[in-house]
Order: sequence, then structure tokens, then C-alpha cells
Amino acid sequence: MIVTAIVMWITVLFNGITRSDEHIDGRWAQVEAVLQRRLDLIPQLVATVQNYATHEQETLLGVAQARARALGTLEGTAGAAPKSRKALESLEQAQQHVTSALTQLLAIAEHYPDLKANASFLTLQSQLEGTENRITVERQRYNDAVLAYNARLRIFPSNVIANMFGFELREYFESKVGAEEPVVVPTR
Repeated sequence: MIVTAIVMWITVLFNGITRSDEHIDGRWAQVEAVLQRRLDLIPQLVATVQNYATHEQETLLGVAQARARALGTLEGTAGAAPKSRKALESLEQAQQHVTSALTQLLAIAEHYPDLKANASFLTLQSQLEGTENRITVERQRYNDAVLAYNARLRIFPSNVIANMFGFELREYFESKVGAEEPVVVPTR
């Protein structure tokens, strides 16, 4: 009877840790979905700007390159939350390049009054702003899932079971130093 109780206790703890680990991957899938939405909006935004600002090829090329890099990094996760700090930092760095390129692209609109009034541009800009907000929300939810999981791995008695079965702490999304500062948009 005691052996059965111990086995059941270990099973309950193991299953709880496993559910928490899967919850992180589910939250990560949501982060990926909104990052992919952002990347899907970029070609439409570039095409709209390109119709007005044909001589801004350097900025448009920079946006396309940043998108390609971010897409490759995102696809590199293969649908699972990054397990290492290095993988998470690589993904975050690629997203920072996208943010910087988009900031430069949106700054072009200031030089083209007709573009600022274009309904397609305004719609895409609004969708992009909404997507940026979604990214923030999903990153927070991911971090909340990591917090719950990591706490479970460190609290007795589940830490004993976690160590027995090789569960490891997961990494948080963290802002880079200086991320709280606004992006500087180059002026002409």
C-alpha cells in the first residue's frame, strides 16, 4: 500500500511538471503565431510604401533582409520553445532588427504626404501596431508559464522528481539593456 502511494505521488508530481512544460510550448506557439503575423504584414507594407517611395530602395531592402532573418530564426525553433538562452537571444536579436527596419520604413511615410493618407497604408500600419501589442501580451503569457514551471522545478518535493527525470529550468524573454529607450529614426 505504501509503495502504491509513493508511485501515485511520483506520478502526480511528474504529470504536473510535464503539463507545465507543455504549457510553456503552448504559450510559445502563441508567441510564434503573433511574430509570424508581424512577418506576414511586412511584405504588404513594403509593397504599399514602394509604390510611393521608389527611390527608398535601401530601406526597403533592409526591411526585407530583416524579415528574412527573423523568419529563418523563427522557423529554426521548429515549433518548440527555445531551451537555451542563446537560442532565445538569437530570436530576440532578429526581432530587434525587424523592429528597427520597420521604424525606418514607417519614418518614410513622414516624407510622403500621399502615402500617409493612403487607406491601405493606414490599415497595415494599424494592424502592425495591434500586432506589436499582441507580441507584448504573448511574451508576458509565455514568461508567466515559464515562471510557474520554474517554480515547480525548484519547490520541494517536485524538485526531487524534476531532478530524477531530467527536467531543466526554462529561459524567460528578457528585454535587452536599453530596450526601454525609443528607437532613433535617422533623419535626412
